[in-house]
Amino acid sequence: MRRREAYLGWLAAASVLLMADAALAETEIQWWHAMTGGNNEVVVKLANDFNASQKDYKVVPSYRGGYADTLNAGIAAFRAGQAPHILQVFEVGTATMMAATGAVKPVHVLMKEAGESFDPKAYLPTITGYYSTSKGEMLSFPFNSSSTVMWYNKDAFRKAGLDPEKPPRTWPEVFEAAKKLRASGHPSCGFSNAWTTWVNLEQLSAWHNLPLATKANGMDGFDTELKFNGPLQVKHLETLVELQKDKTYDYSGRTSTGEGRFTSGECPIFLTSSAFFGNVRGNAKFEFGNAPMPYYPDVAGAPQNSIIGGASLWVMGGKTANEYKGVAKFFAFLSDTDRQVEIHKLSGYLPITKAAYEKAKESGYYKEFPYLETPLLELVNKEPTENSRGLRLGNMVQLRELWSEEIEAALVGKKSAKQALDDAVARGNAMLRQFERTVAR
Repeated sequence: MRRREAYLGWLAAASVLLMADAALAETEIQWWHAMTGGNNEVVVKLANDFNASQKDYKVVPSYRGGYADTLNAGIAAFRAGQAPHILQVFEVGTATMMAATGAVKPVHVLMKEAGESFDPKAYLPTITGYYSTSKGEMLSFPFNSSSTVMWYNKDAFRKAGLDPEKPPRTWPEVFEAAKKLRASGHPSCGFSNAWTTWVNLEQLSAWHNLPLATKANGMDGFDTELKFNGPLQVKHLETLVELQKDKTYDYSGRTSTGEGRFTSGECPIFLTSSAFFGNVRGNAKFEFGNAPMPYYPDVAGAPQNSIIGGASLWVMGGKTANEYKGVAKFFAFLSDTDRQVEIHKLSGYLPITKAAYEKAKESGYYKEFPYLETPLLELVNKEPTENSRGLRLGNMVQLRELWSEEIEAALVGKKSAKQALDDAVARGNAMLRQFERTVAR
């Protein structure tokens, strides 16, 4: 009898201890991301800082490959019932995530249910608009935002007799500067760019207030038609084709793999993401600067405003209320003004709140590092229009590959620029109709 009572007493005590341990245990929040190098270090630091700031939740970041790989991994994990709590998705994956009914929990719903302070108006509208409904309801949390800028080698400019403090402002000025640069010691490349469709179709169209597609570039509905085969886009591609013949322009690939041509000194002018800053700072052995994207001066109203690149954080469905509370606390932590300024300075990505931008500006930070303000000035250059709010097209990863194929066909002389863009539009529209059928099922 005594043994039985002792056993029951031990069992009760053990149960109390287990419940106490459970109460003290941290709830893990899995965060899948696509950041590498220095930006991976920023992600790890943010998670560690949040974990140290409270005892209830532990954010566990996990690198899952490039943007497309991370998106595919997250969708596959959701279907298998093993999705992370937070999934980093690049901006062109927005339509795909919106179409994944039940797979995501909108951020505006998450923050309201968790009781966290959340004001969408506190964030830069040119950033949040990309990830919000037409009613202004934020679907995902902006994390790493960037835009296209023109990086240039100041040492090379001096050697070519160009003013390093007055970079080209228009496309004709870029073409003339690139010819001088090529002749003064850069025979293989006067200028180039990464992310060929982002720079030469998507941003080019927005910067000149021209539609990439109908329905506000897909922001107002999936049933959109591509429109980027107009006179300006055709003229731009025709010019690139002509300039590539003597390497005044030289193609550097579909993604960011060619960016090293700038940091090595081979290409003295290079259009790519403002988030290239960390790489340039760490690897360029010359004085560098950046400037806004060039524009064609004969286009009325140009330049307009740029659109963002980068990625946002999507909250996956099927989690507990307590887990969602932890995610909401983490997003509130990330929104802190001082923390946003810190992220901006460490990574080169844009601050997502108005207060963080103003604080960085008031501190005189941009006087010392003007190249970090360039993308912000582009984004707020003018009030966004239907052509420059952003873009939201289904199967965007596949669309970019298709468009790149056609641009490459023009650059190697297989097609005229007009035919290449006409074919890119026709093939792209067929792909959009396929996406619509998938969503409708």
